[in-house]
Amino acid sequence: MERSFRIADHIVRITTTANIDCLQLLPSFQSFVTTARAEETSLFSIVIDDDTKPIAKDQRQHIHNYDTGNGIITVDEDANGHYQFIINNINGMPCALLVATKDFSQCRCALNGDYNMRCYGLNSVMMLAFAGAGAARETLLFHASLVRQDGVGYAFTAKSGTGKSTQTANWLRYLPGCDLMNDDNPIVRIVNGSVMIYGSPWSGKTPCYRNICAPLGAMTQIERAKTNSVDKLEPLDALLKLLPAISSMKWDKDIYGKQCDTLTKMIGLIDCYTLHCLPDRESAIVCNRIIKKQSCPEDRSPEI
Repeated sequence: MERSFRIADHIVRITTTANIDCLQLLPSFQSFVTTARAEETSLFSIVIDDDTKPIAKDQRQHIHNYDTGNGIITVDEDANGHYQFIINNINGMPCALLVATKDFSQCRCALNGDYNMRCYGLNSVMMLAFAGAGAARETLLFHASLVRQDGVGYAFTAKSGTGKSTQTANWLRYLPGCDLMNDDNPIVRIVNGSVMIYGSPWSGKTPCYRNICAPLGAMTQIERAKTNSVDKLEPLDALLKLLPAISSMKWDKDIYGKQCDTLTKMIGLIDCYTLHCLPDRESAIVCNRIIKKQSCPEDRSPEI
């Protein structure tokens, strides 16, 4: 069974070898279901086959174990540059195996465990594949909270627990013309020389899975402070502050280089800021006054 999804205006195709609808494991993808034409190029395609075997131990080299906060991902590479990811949940239980080509255009995965484990595994697989394949298409997956005001998107990044969701909540509560686009993993693309930002199927603890997009007005990094103020960032400072917020693959020089190139290009096209703030109403008003852009009536990806 095959399903197609349109995520950030990219086509993603999933095929299951069993008679199972992958939407049962990906409920947050419902708004992204599409009917893709055969000639439309996929960002990546993935086959879900629980008989998928790991790369033989003597044919792969260990790269690293990554702690995602929700579990551990083990990354290995074979001599042909193919990647293997083993995704374990927070309890250390293996939930998914992903084997991908170097550019992530072709992927296979096996899922393991109960329903919740399989959901977690497949969601993680999709995020990894999207981040890897998106690098060649000027597409970045950001760890950020995203609010839209008068047709323009404003993204906030911060270390977990610093207050990016609080800041967008204050925009929604105290400022007119705002709606939440995504609360954890929006997607940024360079499209025809402009920076566009999209809702995604990944939104952390907040169920905000919206198939929408807007021009990105500004990217703001949040730091806690005793008073509210905003600093505009110089390009190098913006790069250093925003680089940790993207879903990067530092072990792959080609992918990481393209991700850095896209981020550098984005910084050259929009304004970036640091918001020093308290988690209060005034911080939203101060930030909004400084970073707000003129509204853009065109929303090229209306919500489905």
